[in-house]
Amino acid sequence: MKQPECGWLRPALAGAAAGIVNGFFGGGGGMLLVPLLAGWCGLGQRKAFATSVAIILPLCVLSAAIYLFRGGVELLPALPYLAGGLAGGLLGGKLFKGLSMTWLRRGFALLILYGGVKALLW
Repeated sequence: MKQPECGWLRPALAGAAAGIVNGFFGGGGGMLLVPLLAGWCGLGQRKAFATSVAIILPLCVLSAAIYLFRGGVELLPALPYLAGGLAGGLLGGKLFKGLSMTWLRRGFALLILYGGVKALLW
């Protein structure tokens, strides 16, 4: 396995931060990882987006397992969201390469802004 250009400490700290965010909030670690991967490790933004998805998958599985074993997950009501999420993930993955970085950055910024405003007003 090739060592990241920025060494191991920064990626480990970024991964730990993403894991903590995922554990606290049940998700959202990718929103933290993208800027860290781009800023700290110098990955291009497209590569940072894609890499964050690969990192977040096992973190989400771990967080979901912990929530499940502690009784915090209702599996049946989650199934329609899972079906829609799988369809959306497939579509997003196919469209990803064709979108310009300008539109990806804008979409990402709007998503973060929406989440922040929603969290403040909720």
